Amino acid sequence: MKFFKIFFFFAIPALLMAIGCSEEPTAPAKAQLEKKYEGVIVAVGDSLTEGLGVQEELAYPAVLEERLGEQGYRYQVVNAGISGETSSGTLSRINWVLTLKPDIVILVIGANDGFRGIDPELIKSNIRTILKSLNEKNVTVVLGGMQMVQNLGQDYTSAFAEIYPEVARSEDVIFIPFFLAGVAASRDLNQADGIHPTAEGYQVIVDNIAPHVIEAIKIHSRKENNHEKLF
Repeated sequence: MKFFKIFFFFAIPALLMAIGCSEEPTAPAKAQLEKKYEGVIVAVGDSLTEGLGVQEELAYPAVLEERLGEQGYRYQVVNAGISGETSSGTLSRINWVLTLKPDIVILVIGANDGFRGIDPELIKSNIRTILKSLNEKNVTVVLGGMQMVQNLGQDYTSAFAEIYPEVARSEDVIFIPFFLAGVAASRDLNQADGIHPTAEGYQVIVDNIAPHVIEAIKIHSRKENNHEKLF
């Protein structure tokens, strides 16, 4: 043990000197230094965005970033999902979201509101205010629509379903009619609770939403180019 302590005492400084004297960073370090993003996408939402029940790298924001990179779009996708989040919660933290300097925001919110039977008019008002806040900061927005379970009654489910296309039209944002298309109600693509997607389910979600996100990237790029021409 004493020999080990003496060896450790002399070996570590020598190692640090060797590292400090290196002329170039190691290959992985150099690659990390050279990794640059064209822009920032912030995925805002509840547990469906956060990826409850799966590892972070298997939730849709991480999968989307990888998929975009494969197609030549070097955008960082930040996972800003919070389990249990409601539209009121998102509205209360939208200024924090803006501190992340997003070029694009993917907003998928409202499911928890629906499960709690919150007035669709309040949900609509919250989402509209969120979208206005983002538009005012020139953020390109992709809105993911949600649907509600039928056991809440036809009147409620119909009113809930109308929220998303209505605010998408009024605020002129890119619209995904149903974020969970092809995944909802699938035993193979959802976890045991029947609500949250599995890793395979998130792959399907990314298949569905990627074209909409790429559309947002192109719109953002045009905005940037027009801004540069003005100056």
